[in-house]
Amino acid sequence: MSFYHFAKTLVAVLLFPAYRIQVIGKENIPKEGGVLLCSNHISNLDPPVVGITCPRPISFMAKAELFNSPLFGKILKKVHAFPVKRGMSDREALRMGLKSLKDGHVLGLFPEGTRSKTGELGKGLAGAGFFAMRTDAKVVPCAIIGDYKFWGRIKVIYGKPIDFEEMREKKVSAEEATDHIMSAIKSLLDTYKQGSNA
Repeated sequence: MSFYHFAKTLVAVLLFPAYRIQVIGKENIPKEGGVLLCSNHISNLDPPVVGITCPRPISFMAKAELFNSPLFGKILKKVHAFPVKRGMSDREALRMGLKSLKDGHVLGLFPEGTRSKTGELGKGLAGAGFFAMRTDAKVVPCAIIGDYKFWGRIKVIYGKPIDFEEMREKKVSAEEATDHIMSAIKSLLDTYKQGSNA
């Protein structure tokens, strides 16, 4: 068993019962090929929660500061994360993200770039649109709903891949592509928020 799968199993044993995680739409994640997985961001626990609910390994772009700790930085690298400087304008991180997608892996992003303090969906940064437009990866929106109270309930919803074919043909801007992704995430949030505290 790889370190990634060992860590995923360990974290799943802890988090699934603690937050009674419900997963919806897992079948919407393509079984192979490059996938750009874009989610809203409400907690530091979002990356592990998405990681344990996604059926495929994910390479997350994580803020560079997290890699400053020798031990934690080493663990992050072992679970396929790589650093990005704030604002997602880090050329090396963009290059690594493109390579990950072109090699047929799943790249996980939180397009807002930082956690939402209000729980409301913020504006997405252009990095998500950049990856969507520069590769043939399938773009899958994800919505995380809940407040991470112990023994509360968290919903993780994976939407159907967004059709980017027309937008790629028109060569729309990265910003416009990101807005399209954020609209898909908002649609999932609006659809599934009702009854999320039940």
